[in-house]
Amino acid sequence: MIQISNEKLTVQVNPQGAELQSIVRNDNDQEYLWSGDPAFWGKKSPVLFPIVGGLKNNTYRYNGKSYTLGRHGFAREQLFTVTEQEANHVSLHLSDNDTTREVYPFRFGFTIQYLLQDDQLQVTYLVTNKDSKELLFSVGAHPAFKLPLVDGTTYEDYYLHFNKEETTGIWPLSPGGQIEAAPVPFLQQTKELPLKKSLFYQDALVFKSLASTAISIASKHTAHGLTLEFEGFPYMGIWAAKEANFVCIEPWCGIADSVNANGELTEKEGINRLAPGAVFERTWTAAFF
Repeated sequence: MIQISNEKLTVQVNPQGAELQSIVRNDNDQEYLWSGDPAFWGKKSPVLFPIVGGLKNNTYRYNGKSYTLGRHGFAREQLFTVTEQEANHVSLHLSDNDTTREVYPFRFGFTIQYLLQDDQLQVTYLVTNKDSKELLFSVGAHPAFKLPLVDGTTYEDYYLHFNKEETTGIWPLSPGGQIEAAPVPFLQQTKELPLKKSLFYQDALVFKSLASTAISIASKHTAHGLTLEFEGFPYMGIWAAKEANFVCIEPWCGIADSVNANGELTEKEGINRLAPGAVFERTWTAAFF
């Protein structure tokens, strides 16, 4: 296990999947990350690459050939290599290999950087096209934050605060995990979404058109919470496993296949295109209070 820290925070990362394992404020020992209880969901903060969400029939086509790729891709199951580490910073790297090329016929470099600055954790994704052809990919985050955060509060004591007023629908997911053809109304001229476990009984809340670039977890019953900033991520998922004590705030550069997807990777909604030798960079930041 890798540990980085500064005066305010201590963070642990597992090289397996480059997955966050713990985020603690040093002044009060407050843990912010979900415990990973496998009775509900055994992950804590998987990294989503080279797809986000599920493919229709877990299959896509590229250059006339079909490939099978599971939900959220393979990065979360791969062992990353630590390429740089300091007291408050660590970089982990994944390159294509024989296993990845069987299901994803591209040569790539994928680096994840974790950096602590004051009370903030900065997470940067760097995707490099090492191929001679255009690289097609998606990338996203899936951090699960524990709720209730502090003793003496309940799940329903917390709410999500959007940094801009929202009037927007959500895109339902089919039983197979694909995006339905049309949204349903959801947020109406509000900056707040009260949290309750029933919100997630039908899977994730998927947004395509948020005005906000930051979402906070807050409560009127405690001063503790967090703010996640995600400028540059066009899609957002909010999710929790059924009856579990966490909520995921998931900024995505990519999205699950729609129910009408034709399976062609070049035509996939939200796919990112990267020229040979080019580098794609996105950063999300979480501040903990």
